[in-house]
Amino acid sequence: MNLPVIAMEHQRTGLGSHLAAMVELTKPRIALLELMTVVVAACVASSGVPADMVVVLNALVGTALVASSASALNQWLERDIDAKMQRTAHRPLPTGRLSEREAFWFGVITVVLGTGCLLWLVNLTTALIGVATWILYVGVYTPMKKRTSSNTLIGAIAGAGPVLMGWSAVAPSWGSREDMLLAATLFGIVFFWQFPHFMAIAWMYRDEYSRAGVKMLTVTEPTGRLAGLQAVASAALLVPLSLLPAVMMKTGPIYFLLVLFLSVAQLIVASRFLFCPSDQSSRRLLRMSLIFLPLLFGLLWLSPFVFPWL
Repeated sequence: MNLPVIAMEHQRTGLGSHLAAMVELTKPRIALLELMTVVVAACVASSGVPADMVVVLNALVGTALVASSASALNQWLERDIDAKMQRTAHRPLPTGRLSEREAFWFGVITVVLGTGCLLWLVNLTTALIGVATWILYVGVYTPMKKRTSSNTLIGAIAGAGPVLMGWSAVAPSWGSREDMLLAATLFGIVFFWQFPHFMAIAWMYRDEYSRAGVKMLTVTEPTGRLAGLQAVASAALLVPLSLLPAVMMKTGPIYFLLVLFLSVAQLIVASRFLFCPSDQSSRRLLRMSLIFLPLLFGLLWLSPFVFPWL
C-alpha cells in the first residue's frame, strides 16, 4: 500500500471539503440573486448595455465580497441559533466543518477586500452604499432577530441595497429626477418583494424559530394573520411598482401585460396565504416569490432591447 499517495489524496479531499464549506458560508444562492439585481440596475441606469463593462464587473466582484462577508459574519454571530434549527443545523459552523475563527476572519477579510474594490475600482458612492448595507445586515438586522419581529424591515433594506450599488456604479451622480425615481422604484421592488418571501419562510419554520428564540412575526403572533397581512400589503404595492418602469422606460404593451400578470399572480397567492395560512399555502408563496423577482428583473433587463418594439 502506498501510504504517501493515500495521504495526498486525503489532503486533497479535505481541502476540497474545506473550500466547499467556505463557499457555503457565503450563501451562494442569495448572493447570485443580489448580483442579478446589481447587473439589471446597471443596465437600466444605462438604458441598455453599460458603456464601461469593466466598472460593472468590478462592482460585481466588490458586491460579491461584501455580501459574502455579511453572510459569513451573520452565521458566525448566529452559530448557536443555527445549531438549534433543523433548517440551518447543516451549515459549516454547527457541523464543525469550519471553525469559528475561520468564519470570523473570512468575514473580516472579504469585507475589507470588497470595500477596497468598490472604493478604488468603482467609486466612492457605491463603496459607501456597500458599507451601509453591510452594517445594516451584520450590525443591526442580525442582533435584532432575537429582540423584535421588526428585524424583517431592516433586513429588507439591507437586501435591496445591491440595487443602488448597481445603479451608482454606472451613474454615481444618479442623473435626472426621473432617473432617481426609477432607481428608487427598483429599490422599492426588491424591498417589498422580501416581505412575501420571508413571511412564507417564517411560517414554514415558525416552530424552529420559536425554539431558537428568534422573534419572527409568526412567533410573536402565531395565528399568521399579521404575517399574511404583511405579505398581501407588500404584494399589492408591488403591482404598481412593477408597472411603473413600463411607463418611465416606455417598454410597450407586451412588457406591461407580462408584468401585470406576474404581479397579480403573486398577489393572489399571497391572499390565499392570508386567508388560509398553512404549510402548503406558504410553500406556494415562497415558490411564487422565487419566480417573481428573477423573472421581473429578467424582463427589465430585456426591456431596452426587445419590448419597445412589441
